[in-house]
Amino acid sequence: MKNIIVTSVLALGSVAAASAQQAIETPKFGDNWSLGIKGGVTTPMSHSAFFGGMRPVIGLDLSKKITPVFRVGAEGNFAINTSNVKGRGPHSKTAFDDQYIGMYGAVNLFNLFGGYNGSVRPFDIDLQAGAGWGHRYETAIQDINYFGTKFGLNFNFNVSDNVTVSVSPSILWNMTGSPVEQSTASYDKNRANFNLTAGVAYNFGGNGFKVVEPYNQAQIDELNGQINDLRGAVRTMDAANAALKAQNGELSAENAALRNRPAQVVTQVKNNLESVRYIFFKLGSSAIGVDQQPNVEMIAAYLNNHPNSKVVIKGYASKDGPEDVNIRLANQRAQSVKDALMKRYKIPASRIVAEGQGIGEMFEEESWNRVAICILEAQ
Repeated sequence: MKNIIVTSVLALGSVAAASAQQAIETPKFGDNWSLGIKGGVTTPMSHSAFFGGMRPVIGLDLSKKITPVFRVGAEGNFAINTSNVKGRGPHSKTAFDDQYIGMYGAVNLFNLFGGYNGSVRPFDIDLQAGAGWGHRYETAIQDINYFGTKFGLNFNFNVSDNVTVSVSPSILWNMTGSPVEQSTASYDKNRANFNLTAGVAYNFGGNGFKVVEPYNQAQIDELNGQINDLRGAVRTMDAANAALKAQNGELSAENAALRNRPAQVVTQVKNNLESVRYIFFKLGSSAIGVDQQPNVEMIAAYLNNHPNSKVVIKGYASKDGPEDVNIRLANQRAQSVKDALMKRYKIPASRIVAEGQGIGEMFEEESWNRVAICILEAQ
């Protein structure tokens, strides 16, 4: 029956270890080691008074957490020889009268049933089971070696991530008793000792495990979809960027062409009150206004009074509006004055030269550049 219990405990630890690893990041070999020292008492469970047969015990412990639930370790316990103090005569010629060195596995019951959230609990309980070599020192007879099994509980107070204080009650069975064949192994209280120890352990290489999120195919598919959407957006932006670059190239070529175009020469007219007359126009118009008719009449009178004279009419426009419209408008203004002289005052076309000069820059007042300048030339 007891063998079944041992097997069940170890199997439980293996299953717990396998299940715990599904939710944590696999630690390195150097992670989650503990080294401890302990001290307490041990006493036979029969053939002696419980307290009368009690003697001190000290020990060392080295263990490693495999998962948050399961750990393995090695321990050594040494019972101090107090035979002479008890007045029972010499029992051992050494300072120790009994020792046990063994391996064990321990299951953390809190993490097993309560789950593990990635942090160390302030308090937890281990169920521990192990087996190893026992040695009893004698004087009158030959020293006894025996196979031992051990079961116990560890009440752990985790003072910090690196320091743990434990109180551990346990029972150690001598499975062979006196020097006989191991086949006689049995769990007999007459061959058992009760131990109660307290110890402190230093946890080096960390004292915990990193919890990781379980694999979720739906989330991965969603993330892959988002990545594909972002890639599509990048391709769209690349295409838009290429179109902008092409447009920029066209604008650069157009700008270069404008820079290389020959500058238009605008004739600057020197003002002469006797030979020059001005006819001004409204914005965007080539029609001669009523207020400008007297100026046209003065030109016609001069030409009639001087039969051999000619007139040169130069039309201008201001900078307002598109350049091509202004060039056309300047020519129309010169032609409008020529038509008025010919139709109304019967001046021959051979005595009139009319030409557009484009945009004028003669006057600081921009509206004055909407003008037809008439230069009278005497023969």
